[in-house]
Amino acid sequence: MQTGNELIPHLFRTEYSKITAVLGKLFGFEHIEIAEDLVSDTFLLAAETWGMKGIPDNPVAWLYTVAKNRAKDYLKHNKIFTDKISPAIQQAGVGQFEIDIDLSEKNITDSQLQMMFAICNPAISAEAQIGLALRILCGFGIEEIADAFLSNKETINKRLFRAKEKLRNEKVKIAFPDAAEISDRLQTVLTTLYLLFNEGYYSLSQNITVRKDLCLEAMRLNFLLVENKSTARPAVKALLALMCFHASRFEARTDEHGELILYEDQDTGLWNRELIEQGKYYMNLAAEGNEVSKYHIEAGIAYWHTVKEDSAEKWESILQLYNRLLLIEYSPIAALNRTYALAKADGKPLAIIEAEKLNLANSHLYFSLLAYLYTDIDDEKAIAHLNSALRLAKSEADKATIRKRLSALA
Repeated sequence: MQTGNELIPHLFRTEYSKITAVLGKLFGFEHIEIAEDLVSDTFLLAAETWGMKGIPDNPVAWLYTVAKNRAKDYLKHNKIFTDKISPAIQQAGVGQFEIDIDLSEKNITDSQLQMMFAICNPAISAEAQIGLALRILCGFGIEEIADAFLSNKETINKRLFRAKEKLRNEKVKIAFPDAAEISDRLQTVLTTLYLLFNEGYYSLSQNITVRKDLCLEAMRLNFLLVENKSTARPAVKALLALMCFHASRFEARTDEHGELILYEDQDTGLWNRELIEQGKYYMNLAAEGNEVSKYHIEAGIAYWHTVKEDSAEKWESILQLYNRLLLIEYSPIAALNRTYALAKADGKPLAIIEAEKLNLANSHLYFSLLAYLYTDIDDEKAIAHLNSALRLAKSEADKATIRKRLSALA
């Protein structure tokens, strides 16, 4: 039988963000901390009460009821109600204390979408957007966010405080954008979700649970966009397809020590077929219309990586997709990944020429790739490149992987 100590952390992750989104919309960014405190106090009361009296029959309904009552009490007895919320209610012809806090499934979803657009605002940095999304939309604790960013609680607290202050000063409203604004605003939201997913998928953090949760939360928020008629655009569906394909190989990417397993060494039996099929489904939906975003192309690349057969068609397709991606949006990492596909499609000698042109001298991934390309062609150069990669690698998991490769070559 589950105890309160076991259930409350799970409910905190699933329900904290929902209640915070609804109360946050009510209070606005001017008083967002009050909304967060009220929800935190609700969970604290649950821990105390359930420990003495046992878990209620419907724990979620208990949390919602307590949160609503606490919010109503606060509004009745504090100046914020008199100054800000009460006049708006009276203008609408509603009695002073009849305010309703709607925690229905529809309003929770709407509030989360509105909060997502408010948080993903160009007025604050990408890191701050991700941090606020993790805290308000995903229910992550400060320690978990610090772990995800390889930072500390003090730094994260300061970052989130500054971000909220900026949104307050810019008078950002927690509301859904007008139809004319959605396209431009949606790009920023997708970028944040993309970065949030990558923070988990390519994270240097050793906390595997947090890494997986980052990916799952990015997928959950993306799904909210797919389910909403106003935001169910081809790029949104393409990004969800990309996430599904990547997530399908999550279990095969690292060993029990958290060390990275190279793609060609992965156990394909660990790939999640259900997620691969979901990725195909959303990729087909994303094909509607004429829009081709970078997410479409990256989803195509990720799809081919879920094909087990190591065929010429597979690697030529990946190579051509990378060529298209680099024309749409150049990035050094995409160019680096292209040289791996080039090696698989047209051989290592040609890939070496292309890779050395990149000259990414500060990247351990660059030297790791050069080591792979030179292996069996010039093993001394391969070893030298691995030693360079070892000097530049930051995480212990990456260093352990490089040492294994050095040992194998030696």
